[in-house]
Order: sequence, then C-alpha cells, then structure tokens
Amino acid sequence: MTHIDANPSTLFFFDVDDTLLDNDRVADDLKRYLANQVGGGSAARYWEIFEQLRTELGYADYLGALQRYRVERPRDPKLLAVSHFMINYPFANRLFPESLDAVEYARRLGRAVILTDGDVVFQPLKIDRSGLYEAFDGQVLICIHKELELDDVEARYPAAHYVMVDDKVRILAAIKEHWGERVTTVFPRQGHYAHDAALVARYPKPDITLERIGELQNYSLEQILVAAGK
Repeated sequence: MTHIDANPSTLFFFDVDDTLLDNDRVADDLKRYLANQVGGGSAARYWEIFEQLRTELGYADYLGALQRYRVERPRDPKLLAVSHFMINYPFANRLFPESLDAVEYARRLGRAVILTDGDVVFQPLKIDRSGLYEAFDGQVLICIHKELELDDVEARYPAAHYVMVDDKVRILAAIKEHWGERVTTVFPRQGHYAHDAALVARYPKPDITLERIGELQNYSLEQILVAAGK
C-alpha cells in the first residue's frame, strides 16, 4: 500500500506487555523455571505473592514478588538462580511477529512512543533487552497507572491526535473517555486479557480491533483518524 508521509500532529502510543511483547510466554517460561528450581509448592507460593502484589500495585512486579518471597524464605539459595534467570531473560525472542514492523509503520505515519505501566527496574530492563528502547529512539513513558496520568502524558507529548495501541479494553475505554474523538483506540487481541470474553464485553468496543499487532500496517492514516469518530 502507499504510505502517507509522517504527520507530526499524530502520535502513536504503544503498550508493551501482550501488545508488542508476548508476556504470557515470558510468564510461562518463568513458571516452568521456578517449578524446576524451587519445587511446585514454593513456586505456587511465589505466584500467590505475585498476584497479591499485582492487586496492590495495579501492575505486574516480578522482582518485587521475588523480594517478598525472599523475606519468607531468607535462606533459600535457589533464589539467586531465579533472579539470574529473570535478569538475563532473552526478551527479544518474545516480541510478537511483525511488532517492530508495526512500530516502524507507525513512525512513518506520525510519532511513536511507548506508554506502559510497570515497576522502575524490571520494566525498563525488559524494554531495553527486547530492542524496543532502540526501536522507539528512547521515547518511553513508564507509569503506575497510565490512564490516570493522561494530563501529564499530553503535556510531555502534545499532539492534535493520539492513537493508543493496548491489549486491555479497560485501559482503552478510560483513555477514550478522557480524550474522546482526539484518540483512536486500537485493540490487538493478544494475551490472556484480550481473550477474556467476559472482561472484554464489560467495556465499550475499541475503535479498531486487530487479531495481531502486525495488522496495524493494513490501515492508512486516514482510516485510523476516521475510526476515532465512529
């Protein structure tokens, strides 16, 4: 298809986990490694702590959960092996097919920035090790709850029109509520949140739904802009 020249007044925000990066596979790999290293019972306890922390914080904090697990088991020598596994994980191998192509395409249509939730250590590491930091030229915002920080986000990255690409319909609905027709919400149906039919049905339908992130390349800038007012 013919590409429209980059439009500096249009800004694409991309989430990371289960939008550009297959975080479900990362979690599955960690679950297997944990079970092998510390045994099923201890691994189950780690994931209990992980879910408790996610409820408290509103985002996944793998290293924070490991710290809490360590408080309960301070003499477990296998914890260092788990930490090593997480820090050295090959995140670049877990990018979704055509995710970098979708980012490159967005950058031909406008500007592109990572807008994601997460902790201040593991999430930046994940973005760097996956190659996403370089793909976005270091344009990265990591929030606690990005849907609550949109005034600050807009101050940092002013634009006439925004495009938010995220696998969580809850987030997309909140952003649509805030920016209205100034934002096009794009929903890639990837990851466990996106395939939870009951959860998805609780929120308004996003402006554009993709079966995979690479399909963003099928939409012209005009189609993306027009979709915001449907």
